[in-house]
Amino acid sequence: MTPHPGAWWLWALCLAAVATRTTNPVLLALVVAVAGYVAVSCRPDTPWAGAYGVFLKFGLAVIAVRVVFHVLLGGVAGPTVLFTLPSVPLPGWARGIRLGGPVSAEGLVFALYHGLQLATLLCCVGAANALANAKRLLRSLPAALYEVSVAVVVALTVAPQLVTSARSVRRARALRGDAVRGIRALRVLAVPVLEDAFERSLVLAAAMDSRGYGRTAGLPRSARALTGVLVLGGLGGLCLGAYGLLDGSAPPLVGAPVLAVGAALAVAGLWTGSRRVRRSRYRPDTWGPRELLIVGAGLVAALATFLAPADLGGDALTPGTSPLVVPGLPLLPALGLLCALAPVLVDRKRA
Repeated sequence: MTPHPGAWWLWALCLAAVATRTTNPVLLALVVAVAGYVAVSCRPDTPWAGAYGVFLKFGLAVIAVRVVFHVLLGGVAGPTVLFTLPSVPLPGWARGIRLGGPVSAEGLVFALYHGLQLATLLCCVGAANALANAKRLLRSLPAALYEVSVAVVVALTVAPQLVTSARSVRRARALRGDAVRGIRALRVLAVPVLEDAFERSLVLAAAMDSRGYGRTAGLPRSARALTGVLVLGGLGGLCLGAYGLLDGSAPPLVGAPVLAVGAALAVAGLWTGSRRVRRSRYRPDTWGPRELLIVGAGLVAALATFLAPADLGGDALTPGTSPLVVPGLPLLPALGLLCALAPVLVDRKRA
């Protein structure tokens, strides 16, 4: 049996946390390589197993769009001017925005770094979509989150369904002798692919609704209101406590104490809400050593990046762009990302 889908999502989120911490192109490329290798090596035989390739192409498009927007609209300036575009004068209320003008090497590198960061985040999400089964993940969520989880699962299945629909539509047109490729193929296939993908997601939502997802199980209105108050109060406490911890000027009480109270309220809300849905499970998904190893490998990569001292690569996480410097390889974060390859070894032993 394949590992728990929640383990794959936690592993991918840890890699995404690494990507948010750095703009170093060498480290971001290593994140993309690790996510891609694990996604290709450990993906199950499912229709959405090729989701990583689709997200990788989206990431390349994001990099191109980010660079083009910088060239046209400007951004970070620098002394090394590569070329100058014809500029268009703008009114005073559009101060800070330009159309055309000089384009510097420092600004292009800055735009490339941040475009690569966003593309890396997309690749992490693509790896999670290729490895995890969203329908199995729904069965493991607390019952108090059933309404939200149904919407989330339907949203998460749109991307895998797009991959499945694109393959089926392309195969059907090839059988009819239509071998259109490139931009013209995108224009021809876009509408049927989107229509089929959204129709599949709506069918999934209707199937879950017909099976009684989110039913109240005859609980009184007061119990449902108590659950909502506890969950909302817990979320508010978590947000306020996190803000207090991040803001050094906040009062001491608006920090760890509020965060603890919010966590307690959220747990109480989830416990009371779990009584709403009465359901039986056939072969429920459990957490074992494989899942713990997968999550642990991702946590090692994230902790190695966030806790890296300056002499072990912490000062190389954000390379400068003005003046331009050659980005180096952060040693400790790179070793942590290599540890994130551990799920491949687990999958090979299972095979």
